[in-house]
Amino acid sequence: MMKPLIVLTGPTAVGKTALSINLAKAIGGEIISADSMQVYRHMDIGSAKISEEEMEGVPHHLIDVLEPQEEFNVTIFQSMAKKAMDEIYSREHIPIVTGGTGFYIQALLYDIDFTETKEDSSLRSELEALAKEKGGEYLHQILRNIDPESAEQIHSNNVKRVIRAIEFYRQTGEQISVHNKREREKKSPYDFLYFVINMDRDTLYKRIDSRVDQMVEQGLVKEVERLKSMGCTRELVSMQGLGYKEILDYLDGTCSLEEAIYFLKRDTRHFAKRQITWFKREKDVTWISLPDYGYHPDKALAEMMEIVDKQYGLEKRATWK
Repeated sequence: MMKPLIVLTGPTAVGKTALSINLAKAIGGEIISADSMQVYRHMDIGSAKISEEEMEGVPHHLIDVLEPQEEFNVTIFQSMAKKAMDEIYSREHIPIVTGGTGFYIQALLYDIDFTETKEDSSLRSELEALAKEKGGEYLHQILRNIDPESAEQIHSNNVKRVIRAIEFYRQTGEQISVHNKREREKKSPYDFLYFVINMDRDTLYKRIDSRVDQMVEQGLVKEVERLKSMGCTRELVSMQGLGYKEILDYLDGTCSLEEAIYFLKRDTRHFAKRQITWFKREKDVTWISLPDYGYHPDKALAEMMEIVDKQYGLEKRATWK
């Protein structure tokens, strides 16, 4: 029998955290974070990391498990998440994957294979040197010329993913977007439910702006200063995250704090828009639009619980044991 897996996702600042906690408490679930930043220790404010109090006793996995100097990518996430799922199933609980990194969710849900090609260190070094000499935008344009679809999906700031996509093409002669599309057509090995939480764009953007203001009030600048003092530079994957690269620019004197906050709000809104576009392309998704429930999370949860109960009835639960 296929094992159960629930995905609860949506754009940044939409309110996934509270809903995931209430869903986990209602069904006996444990949460696996599909967030590329909350995995790092010492990066709490900029990542909007869930606090221990907010967890309300619900077990969480893949939070605070790496140092900022360590690399984290989709392959590492997939491996760590599978290990966490095995532990959760051993306790006869249901894994709930929560977070906004759509590519990570997709990789786990469809067990996408990332082992077809090996890294070519000489090619990688050449591309890294090119990025340092001419900038990420130059490298992104190379990707756009060979794989426009990947260029649309990968931000120019994400130099590592841009390099990987170019590297894949040069090694195989195939666009990585074509490879990923083929992998996405695989059938999931899980009996899954995929919820995407959403709301109207104006309300979402106001929530994003408010969250950024709150981060600054909570001490985002001091958090980035502390990371800098620990030796964290903008070359690290962790420091390329939203909230960190903008404040680094301010600390390095390339912009004012007001400009950094403006850029952070703007870039986060753009990120949320890209997230929604990604989720619209995914298969077998149940959209939960909060305006339909008068922005009452308890009403949205009740709808989700009906769907969960229908798919995972008591009879089926007995077969998981």
